[in-house]
Amino acid sequence: MLGLFVLTMVGWMVISENTRPQLGLDLRGGTTVTLQPKVAPGETGAITQDSIDQAVSIIQARVNGFGVAEADVASQGRGADAVIVVSVPGVTQSELVDLLGRTARLGFRPVLQETAGTPLPGNPTPSPSKTGKKDKQAQPDAQGGGASSGGLVPRTEETPSPTPTPSATPSPSAAATPSTANNGGEVTPELQAEFAALDCSVDDQRSIGANFQAEDAIVACSEDGAAKYLLGPVAVDGANIADATAGIPPNELGWAVQLRFDSEGSKAFADTTQELFGQSPPQNQFAIVLDGQVVSAPRVNEPILGGSASITGDFTQQEATDLATVLKFGALPLAFDIGERQTVSPTLGEDQLRGGLIAGALGLVLVVVYLLMYYRALALVAVFSLVVAALITYGTVVFLGASSFGFTLTLAGVAGLIVAIGITADSFIVYFERIRDEVRDGRTLRVALEAGWSRAKRTIIAADAISLIAAVILYVLSVGSVRGFAFALGLTTVVDLLVVFTFTKPLITLLAQTKFFNSGSPWSGLSPERLGAKRPVRPADALAKEA
Repeated sequence: MLGLFVLTMVGWMVISENTRPQLGLDLRGGTTVTLQPKVAPGETGAITQDSIDQAVSIIQARVNGFGVAEADVASQGRGADAVIVVSVPGVTQSELVDLLGRTARLGFRPVLQETAGTPLPGNPTPSPSKTGKKDKQAQPDAQGGGASSGGLVPRTEETPSPTPTPSATPSPSAAATPSTANNGGEVTPELQAEFAALDCSVDDQRSIGANFQAEDAIVACSEDGAAKYLLGPVAVDGANIADATAGIPPNELGWAVQLRFDSEGSKAFADTTQELFGQSPPQNQFAIVLDGQVVSAPRVNEPILGGSASITGDFTQQEATDLATVLKFGALPLAFDIGERQTVSPTLGEDQLRGGLIAGALGLVLVVVYLLMYYRALALVAVFSLVVAALITYGTVVFLGASSFGFTLTLAGVAGLIVAIGITADSFIVYFERIRDEVRDGRTLRVALEAGWSRAKRTIIAADAISLIAAVILYVLSVGSVRGFAFALGLTTVVDLLVVFTFTKPLITLLAQTKFFNSGSPWSGLSPERLGAKRPVRPADALAKEA
């Protein structure tokens, strides 16, 4: 059974071409970013230690949802003087900064007015007869009830939405900062003027909607700047999203983000779609606003009562995964300024890894030499057991790195694997010595094997249980790379138990049936004469009668 397991693991590695473990920041390089907390625009209050701790937890969850383990997220300092340092292996600066810089403040707002914006450099100029975006659409989730062809669908009107004439047209610079904060949802002349002057090609104006409260009407740009919107207060808050996942919906070709609302959000979402249904464009649309920008502005084709929806469109897998991650784990309680950014080179880590592997190999060779000198042929059982344990451990590390668990191997993890050599060898020595004690007492080899195993297995289980408990406690109470050491230690302890019970014991039982071991050869490591047995081994026929 164990052989089939090992062959299956090796076959999976070959077929899937996953033959190398995922390496951590200190071994393959990555990015370290320092975040300076500040009160979010439009919010009041102070930076407290509770908000810092909450932000650390959310960032840790986001980074883990990013497909990265062994990330180190820690706060330095206390309260208003604290900073958060994030170190992530194998991720570029731009990817990490984009993930961490998003506060993930999501809201569903009714569209009051819509017109063409100013596209960003590199994006095509929008046609005057088509102002709606077709990408990043919202649709009902296929699992949330409601037909896939109904509910929220992309806008495809070939004529522009009616846009009331603004009461004033100030210069673009006048709209650089909001002058209509706390407008209570009223479309004031000042807000109308800001909407007319909004330039979606200017970075500091594209996210102007993030500076308003949820109960305020706002102006906002689409992500590519091709459209700008005047939006009402938040009808459904992003905090009411119970879950967000990335995937490819049925009958779709592209990636999407599936949203599932809690009970409060489901009711608000149903009420909103019922109110907007049947109204004329653009009042039959609502905007999905993320961090002050409109992700999508679909129209309501029918009320959605199932409590689920999806944001679909021109997503890549990574874009959909990133968006689902920030929505799933909620909005950060604080905003952050990106401080120091550092790209970590893997060169030093590679040298340290090479040194660690050399140390591990040297230690393994010394253990094998000692076993061969002391236990002679019996040491071959330990050598083969170490090889099997190494294959299982390596395959498990590779599998966990390639799976959603995302385990990454750091220098601390390598240290844990090297320590495991001694733990595994210790189990063999305990068993071998129990057998030799039984032989010294004058028992035959077959009897000595079973009696020695009965006594040794309790000691092996007790010793490994203590190591496993220590590894679990260390994993739970520690952070960062120390957890990698604890995980590697716990993994190898479990592998040690598996190998001793399913490989070492059966292999010794088979070898004991051979003439070489059963006759008490001086090179077997179980010679009664060399061990000082109380009485000589009986002939084979006497052994058979005694058995």
